[in-house]
Amino acid sequence: MASTGAGAPLLTPSGTRDLLEDRADAGRALAELLDGAVGVRPVVLAIPRGGAEVAEEIAARLAADRDLLVARKIGAPRDPEYGLGAVAEGGVRFLDRARIRDAGVTVAHLEPRIRAEEAEVERRSVRYRAGRNRLRLQGRDAVLVDDGVATGGTMLAAIESARSAGAASVSVALGVCPPATAERLRRRTDLLAIVLVPQAFEAVGQWYRHFPPVDDERVGRYLRLTPP
Repeated sequence: MASTGAGAPLLTPSGTRDLLEDRADAGRALAELLDGAVGVRPVVLAIPRGGAEVAEEIAARLAADRDLLVARKIGAPRDPEYGLGAVAEGGVRFLDRARIRDAGVTVAHLEPRIRAEEAEVERRSVRYRAGRNRLRLQGRDAVLVDDGVATGGTMLAAIESARSAGAASVSVALGVCPPATAERLRRRTDLLAIVLVPQAFEAVGQWYRHFPPVDDERVGRYLRLTPP
């Protein structure tokens, strides 16, 4: 366990590695870190789509219940990859007002885009679960899982969604995350586990040897599998 100041414990693997082989590799490494570190009845929540393959390994190792937590980035009007915030299930909105100012827009200007992403969250929630109800998180230990994050806005919205649903604790497990974002997440979580925390970070995919797109069927497979 490593810690660099106030905030949640940060779990990272011992030794060094340059790359992750694929999302399953990330999941196995994270499962080893989390085994024994989370509560006895955790719920492993994949952030779709990329989090599904990672979360599958964790849920199997922890014999945990599994579900999704659907969240969507709000991109800047002229640069959709530049995140200005995110929305998540449960009507949660996370708006990064400093980045919004830097982008030269206002919250009012973003409102149509925010509403569109909220509708997309609802649409995906229904489609992915295919009639399955969202698991109740009240009093449970929630483990949010993704293959990696850059600025962390989407994960911050997911954290708030889990807390608003009554989770007793919220842990976050990531394949890769830059240091500044890791510190940001530590202030909002009870436990943070990351396989790679590289200084020279440009994109999540650069830290995986194999990083193919994840389709909706793969997300559905994660939900259908039953832990041993």
